Amino acid sequence: MLPYQTLDKKRLGHGLSEAEIRDVVRGAVDGSWSDAQLAAFLMAAAIRGLDENETQHLTLAMLESGDQWELRREFPTLVDKHSTGGVGDKVSLVLAPLLAACGLPVVMLTGRALGHTAGTADKLEAIPGLQQELDRQRCLDLLEVHRMAIGVATSNIAPADRRIYGLRDQTATVESISLITASILSKKLASGAGALVFDVKTGSGAFMIKRQEARALAEMLVGVTAAMGRSTSALVTDMSQPLGQWVGHLAEVREALECLGNEGPTVVLEVTYALAGELVDHLGIDLTRDDLEAAIAAGRARETFDRWAAAQGANAEWLAQPDLELAPEEFVIEAPRDGTLAQVDTRDVGLLMVEAGAGRRLATDAIDLGVALRYRVRLGEVVGKGQEMARLYLRRSDKDLHARFAACFHVADSGQAVPPILERVGAP
Repeated sequence: MLPYQTLDKKRLGHGLSEAEIRDVVRGAVDGSWSDAQLAAFLMAAAIRGLDENETQHLTLAMLESGDQWELRREFPTLVDKHSTGGVGDKVSLVLAPLLAACGLPVVMLTGRALGHTAGTADKLEAIPGLQQELDRQRCLDLLEVHRMAIGVATSNIAPADRRIYGLRDQTATVESISLITASILSKKLASGAGALVFDVKTGSGAFMIKRQEARALAEMLVGVTAAMGRSTSALVTDMSQPLGQWVGHLAEVREALECLGNEGPTVVLEVTYALAGELVDHLGIDLTRDDLEAAIAAGRARETFDRWAAAQGANAEWLAQPDLELAPEEFVIEAPRDGTLAQVDTRDVGLLMVEAGAGRRLATDAIDLGVALRYRVRLGEVVGKGQEMARLYLRRSDKDLHARFAACFHVADSGQAVPPILERVGAP
């Protein structure tokens, strides 16, 4: 079919066949579909929706558009984790070395920022010298010695997604459940982990703001993954406030290192332990929460991180004494009255961080690694007038920017604490 016919069919709300969906993906790779046509497909898919069969066809076509490493052939207990993205989410940097320190091989092909969220690949750029480009043999070498590999895959992994991913951010189609599923799984399944757990965020700082939407995404991710023969589950976790105490690339690396040193915030470790427990259950191995906590308390998780980072080129002197200097202009966000922190406009916080330089508006923009926000009070906590709720570290003084950051924090007569983990979604 001509692109026009496929687009017209989906615009009218009709289902697309596997052959039609494969034609879209083929066009994304070989250029026979223009950006305008692909953008029209994304918009039609976002508005009209793709059912589970269409989503599976799209996922498989995007997966098969590039290389498939099947690393589980060499490492049968290989595991992976994916987060749908949030503000201050640095769990991957803690989870991978923790599992590796306990003997479980972990591979994570990471992504860049999307919208108001920051990607793990962006955070890793804060580590001097770290080389993120990974191919199959490089992953095998790292897994053999260090039991972990984190980075950005070669361009031969899911090349269709590479083009479509950028267009989604430009066309306001980021939040489509089917497009999210196909994008995530076309890369995650390509590495070949046998067990995969999803951290699906919900709340004001998530792409799926409503909990029912997050549950639907979790069910789609788990359903499609299970249909492709992988052991999988998902946790729906809170993103109604930043995860942990820090937002910003350099600061989040620092917080991850603190967690690995048994000094980080409890909320980050709780999500980490819960996701680790899911993967352990999928493998059916004898590894308890006490074992995980002991790996951090004894320093093995931090040692694993350092050895892995050095193997991927990180500067040894930096690892021995990390230089974590933040931007110099500090601004304190104070409670405007006595009360309780009742709401945080977390998505707006993420977008303002991008505006302040901690993210990219355009793919060519440089990220200011030192711009950060320290989150001092959590939802449901009582505050007094003038009490510090957050502190900004900016490259420049900007009263308007300060005011807009402060407006994201709402104090009321009452408010509720929110647990970090809301529910679990298992395979059908």
